[in-house]
Amino acid sequence: MIALVRFQVAGYVRSLRVLQPFIVVALFVGLILVEGPAGPDASALAVSTFADVAAFMFPVWAWAARGLLDTQPDEQCALTATAVRRPSTPVWAGLLAAYAMNLCLGVVALAVPLLQAVQAGPPGSAILTGCGLNLLVAVPGTLLGAWTSRAVIPDPGVSLLTLLGGALALLLLGIGPLAWLSVPMIEWLRTAHDGPHAFTSGFPAIALHLLLWSLAVGALYITTTRHRP
Repeated sequence: MIALVRFQVAGYVRSLRVLQPFIVVALFVGLILVEGPAGPDASALAVSTFADVAAFMFPVWAWAARGLLDTQPDEQCALTATAVRRPSTPVWAGLLAAYAMNLCLGVVALAVPLLQAVQAGPPGSAILTGCGLNLLVAVPGTLLGAWTSRAVIPDPGVSLLTLLGGALALLLLGIGPLAWLSVPMIEWLRTAHDGPHAFTSGFPAIALHLLLWSLAVGALYITTTRHRP
């Protein structure tokens, strides 16, 4: 498993596909986040930035996961599936590799907001909550990218449109009465902008929602793709 994860991450980096999401994240940090919060509400704004970063990074994480999972040619995927003992091993390895790469992108996106939050002086629990939120949101972002990868949708154009449409659909679904079926993006943005205390107290429910959604969608993905070449 570890060897497969390292192999896929190395292939993604060597192919230079990693530069695509990295450049987007770097531009986001350099053009928007680098200014930082100011004024009497700087502490609260610094905390809400973590939620804003998670919302921005969600489709970026999906895009990066799709790119990593599509890096290997079909012949290499077939050889890998033949070499392993369990058919689900390459699927798990792909998801873990994509999540590990997304964590690296998350570190790039959060480096400046984390430094600004430490300087602004909000409660340490709120800073940890913001970091934990991003760790959790990277999971459904990775799964959305996996569902639009070549293993599920062979056509790259349809795959990209499905990724964008899926991210938009999840956002819109979170507004209506079926919000429990979606990623709780609206909820974490609302609680974060209500202040550090509201963000910290509302995080357990948001985390549970993210975990349950990820377990259901991830289990369905593994069941669907584990027998595919």
